[in-house]
Amino acid sequence: MSAEAPSSTDILVVGHGLAGLVAAAEAADAGKQVLLVDQEPEQSLGGQAFWSLGGLFFVDSPEQRRMGIKDSHELALQDWMGSAQFDREEDLWPRRWAEAYVDFAAGEKRSWLRGMGHRVFPIVGWAERGDGRADGHGNSVPRFHLTWGTGPGIVEPFERRVREHAATGRIRFAFRHRVDEVLVEDGTCVGVRGKVLEPSSIERGYASSRVEVGDFELRAQAVIVTSGGIGGDHDLVRKAWPARLGEPPRSMVSGVPAHVDGRMIRITRDAGARIINDDRMWHYVEGIRNWDPIWANHGIRILPGPSSIWLDAAGKRLPAPFFPGFDTLGTLKHLRATGYDYSWFVLTKSIIDKEFALSGSEQNPDMTGRSVRGVIDRARKGPGPVHAFMEHGEDFVVADSLTELVAGMNRLADREPEGPRVDEAALREIIERRDREVANPYAKDAQLTAVYAARNYRGDKLSRVAKPHRILDPEHGPLIAVKLHILSRKTLGGLETDLSGRCLTSAGVPLPGLYAAGEVSGFGGGGMMGYNALEGTFLGGCLFSGRTAGRAAAAAV
Repeated sequence: MSAEAPSSTDILVVGHGLAGLVAAAEAADAGKQVLLVDQEPEQSLGGQAFWSLGGLFFVDSPEQRRMGIKDSHELALQDWMGSAQFDREEDLWPRRWAEAYVDFAAGEKRSWLRGMGHRVFPIVGWAERGDGRADGHGNSVPRFHLTWGTGPGIVEPFERRVREHAATGRIRFAFRHRVDEVLVEDGTCVGVRGKVLEPSSIERGYASSRVEVGDFELRAQAVIVTSGGIGGDHDLVRKAWPARLGEPPRSMVSGVPAHVDGRMIRITRDAGARIINDDRMWHYVEGIRNWDPIWANHGIRILPGPSSIWLDAAGKRLPAPFFPGFDTLGTLKHLRATGYDYSWFVLTKSIIDKEFALSGSEQNPDMTGRSVRGVIDRARKGPGPVHAFMEHGEDFVVADSLTELVAGMNRLADREPEGPRVDEAALREIIERRDREVANPYAKDAQLTAVYAARNYRGDKLSRVAKPHRILDPEHGPLIAVKLHILSRKTLGGLETDLSGRCLTSAGVPLPGLYAAGEVSGFGGGGMMGYNALEGTFLGGCLFSGRTAGRAAAAAV
């Protein structure tokens, strides 16, 4: 056991991602001794949140009001419930967590973060625009508030709080400690047991060594599990894949590092906690292979505006409402029915410059670095990282003519994952039919109608949605095609918890001393998002559930 890991403590937190940092900080604020344990080295503090874009779901915020957005708790709850579609007996606690989270997002969430120095970009984004039904899935209004500083900017205040407590000895760290067992004695959780891994200086995000150099056993009055989901293990993803989404893909790219392995979900279940809704998950359909990868099979998600033409692998245009940025899982289900593991965007240089953003803090150096000049340059010249993908990315085809574009697409169709060849004449007909609709500021084409509607929102018109134009107009060229992969990301189900973050057993009662927060608990309750997410809710779910569990555990010991 390392010198930094005492044999006992008041509260032990397993997982040093965002939820773990929040839980540890809150428990230490309450005067408790906290031990923060993780299998990864210190340089990975903050976990997946560090790599995120930093989007947060706020309701009726000052930023929304300044952009002319009329939001309300009632509208947000309508959208949440329409997206979650709770329909199971097991959804009792997820529904209660959902109601509590919307209260938080419409209440103190922004002011709580702002009090720690957190700031957001003034233009509110409109993510996951929905399936076209007022009572269905999606955000009725823009709610995606981008952290000024992206993922590191949301980790920063909590890492600072944790390190301040560490300086006083109230929080201790046990890095490179892999938990293999949650200890339960006489029906009460009393600690954890596992292996010490050899020290590692590997950079953040890269796979660290799993060489074991010792054993450990740590005791605590309360254990909070905040270890994340299964997105880094594609075999687990396929095993949990629900039949309602079709056959699981043979080929995926990974949106999270390898250490997001789901081990603690099984380990905590074996201790007596109950897992629910493990068939609910969130994977993107706009993944591209990172030309400069950090982890194995590293995928990046395109965050698209609504104008690109979306085609399946065979070159057929996707029907409404499966437009870019509208209905992630609806689109995933449609594409799985095609039998292929990829799809296509076809667009122009004008669209890519205005509408493409890439997920990840490292793909947004202007926002991550809090550079006003960088943001202005992006608006003037287009996003530099996107241009780098156009030049180096293996999934991009850039061409001056449709003939050249289709030839490039068909070369990519011969690469893994393989698929059918796209017919140039058929694609030309699809594009020309769409282009004829651009002659008027209204159209029967549902996607163009959605584009015109989006530009009625000032934020979209300024920075997110290109002025409608003909795809084949050379003034807006060159033409671009992007091969889109399925990108693994989030676990929406998990350990069932009550509103104090206490893990529940199969009998529906708390397992004394055991708590969970973050993705391992489906962001609260075992799946507070139900079947769908509204975006900006994953980081927020870690914040809310981590805060809840940390405070509740501190009050109980």
